[in-house]
Amino acid sequence: MNQSVKDGKRAGQFIPPEGVPITFAIASLGTRFGAQFLDILFTTIVIFICAFAIVFTGVLPASAQGMLMVLLGFLVQTPYYILSELIWNGRTLGKRITGIRVINVDGRRLTPHQVTARNLMKEVEIFAPMGLLASVGTQSAWENGLTTLWFLVVVVVPFANRRRQRIGDIIAGTLVVDNPRSVLLSDLVLSAPAAASSQQAFEFLAEHLDVYGKYELQTLEDVLRDSSKTSNHQEIVQIVKTITRRIRYPDTVKSGQERLFLNEFYRAQREHLESLKLFGTLRENKYHEHTKTEAKKLV
Repeated sequence: MNQSVKDGKRAGQFIPPEGVPITFAIASLGTRFGAQFLDILFTTIVIFICAFAIVFTGVLPASAQGMLMVLLGFLVQTPYYILSELIWNGRTLGKRITGIRVINVDGRRLTPHQVTARNLMKEVEIFAPMGLLASVGTQSAWENGLTTLWFLVVVVVPFANRRRQRIGDIIAGTLVVDNPRSVLLSDLVLSAPAAASSQQAFEFLAEHLDVYGKYELQTLEDVLRDSSKTSNHQEIVQIVKTITRRIRYPDTVKSGQERLFLNEFYRAQREHLESLKLFGTLRENKYHEHTKTEAKKLV
């Protein structure tokens, strides 16, 4: 990952398997704190409701209730963070509201192991020290000192590295970035040469269009908007090879037709995604179905 400063923000550039560089803005610590505050607020409400229900119903003896109260935070918070980031592609409710997300540092798919590791470390980094510091009078002075020192180390680490990673991110190999909120612009479809043609040169089936999602379509749109890249441009040729191989397109794209192929694929892919959205299905990226499958395994 290459790192630079763009518009006053730290930015990281990734080169995924498709070979098209993607730039992300690294999330600010203030935004991350806001997301964490919202997530703690949401989970605290759930914990309070669960605790009230346990005490009110009296389904457990007093000794069991006390033990469950101690474990309730872990039983609610850990599944919340892990399942949210698996199902919503690196986002919790707090991250969705503040517009940030977790990604893999090498630009590839965020794996369940990475999500689990970074969020288990969150218990060690944040919640356990907070719980120990809150239990005033139950620890000796040197124990409180060690806990405070550990908490200070946890706070300092994101300030001390350029990627603003906390310890859990460093161990898991993850990074928190601003979530791109670009939209698909209509004028590219209208201006594409294929739109003026009465007969398409390339035909795409649903099985070809189910591979990629909105995120990849936005990246392809950025490439097609660069008029300096002609059909024989190296990047255009490489993208065509990658797409045809990945979607298992049966026909050969002749030399000189690469840009026409991408324009028609863009138009067909856009129409396909918009039709899915009408029926309540939103495909974010090429890992969408795989991520949902992995998340279901943990439920």
